[in-house]
Amino acid sequence: MSKELTLNTVKKGPLLFIMILGAFITVLNQTIMSVAIPELITAFDIAATTAQWLTTGYMLVNGVFIPLTAYLMQRFTTRELFLSAMIAFLAGSTISGIAPGFEVLLIGRLIQAAGAGIIMPLLMNVVLALFPEEKRGGAMGLIGVAIIFAPAIGPTYAGYMLDHFAWRSMFYVIIPFAALVILLAFFYLKNVTERAYPVLDVTGMILSTLGFGSLLYGFSRAGAVGWSSTEVIITLAIGVLSLVLFSISQLRSSSPLLDLNAFKYNMFSLTTIINIVVTVVMYADMMLLPIYLQNMRHYSAFDAGILMLPGALLMGIMMPVAGRLFDRFGAKWLSIIGIAITIVTTIGFVSLTSSTSYGYLILMSTGRRIGMALFLMPITTAGLNQLPASLHSHGTAISNTVKQVSGAIGTALLVTILTSRAQTHAVKLAAEGTLTDPAQLLQQASIAGMNDAYWAVIVFGIIGLVLSFFITRTKQADFAQQES
Repeated sequence: MSKELTLNTVKKGPLLFIMILGAFITVLNQTIMSVAIPELITAFDIAATTAQWLTTGYMLVNGVFIPLTAYLMQRFTTRELFLSAMIAFLAGSTISGIAPGFEVLLIGRLIQAAGAGIIMPLLMNVVLALFPEEKRGGAMGLIGVAIIFAPAIGPTYAGYMLDHFAWRSMFYVIIPFAALVILLAFFYLKNVTERAYPVLDVTGMILSTLGFGSLLYGFSRAGAVGWSSTEVIITLAIGVLSLVLFSISQLRSSSPLLDLNAFKYNMFSLTTIINIVVTVVMYADMMLLPIYLQNMRHYSAFDAGILMLPGALLMGIMMPVAGRLFDRFGAKWLSIIGIAITIVTTIGFVSLTSSTSYGYLILMSTGRRIGMALFLMPITTAGLNQLPASLHSHGTAISNTVKQVSGAIGTALLVTILTSRAQTHAVKLAAEGTLTDPAQLLQQASIAGMNDAYWAVIVFGIIGLVLSFFITRTKQADFAQQES
């Protein structure tokens, strides 16, 4: 009763505002570097493969820290963990901004990632603690603004800053916002989750780090050097073996790092599978479209970012609405309608040409975002709602880990389809002899490969659509059910 009274006295609005603002800043930061890499290659006189570590290294640290959050959320209070994560993020941003060389910039990015990896699972866990299951959809919809809107405007923000200012300005602008979040959290953030003192599963932590780290690295390199690369095969093998051993150790452990018993709950398991599929669908917009615009149509990074901005703005408005609709109607039909809209609008991308209009691309991209706004957070919330309170921290950590890994898999898979099919089309076009200009031949082959990649996205969308018909509304399980 005392815990319930305490939660009822917490001012949810200010608390959510502070945490969502922190999540927005950290998620925004994830997508800015890809646009800046060409300029950093010149500024530091480094190879492209070296510069790529600014995104690969960030992803690795972020992915390794997310599984640890289940332990951290039980060991530390909401206030302690959020402030520590934001201070680490602020420190990393400051180091990145003043970095005299590439090595220092990379260190700053890795520190940023350590803080950022904690924020989103913590925020989702707070929502599960603060709100009864019939009201979580609206709150999760607000979280969706940070998850989806921030990375969508990241390239626009980075493109504008790089067009008008030095690359350091991208970090300088983030620093005062991070400091503001820390200041607000210090005065207004309350503890809303129960604190426990679990024993740290050292074996699980080592296997988790090795498994997820190797898997993320392997998939990120597969998109660049190919799946047959010895480096990719070895790292993926190490990752898979480590995760198998990790899963066995977690099921046997009395204090697991990630409690895999969450998968005993059918709706959590189903929505986790759907999340894997729809994350690949989501990455089509975030990764394929900028490649088409910048590499094949020679638009600037800023133009590519502006194209996705209307959809991002509309999505930011729709996510809270979708959350309220979830509270009223559940996730099933929202998911079915949303994925169907996404599939239909994705079909508009399978016939791209060298003259497809900018306006058409805006229309189709915005349509995809409308569909995604309807299903992304409802699917996640439907699964988490079924878990007993004792598994909330583990469920949010599992959910975010799965999204991180499936994002890496999706990126690698789509890039592989794009490059391999482009090579096939190039050979075919060269044999036909209709295009004599090598640059034009390469452009046409690349666009044809892009169309094939979008067909693969549609296949993933159809899988997600079929699985969505099996979603049902469930009640939160209690501790007794968990034990049984």
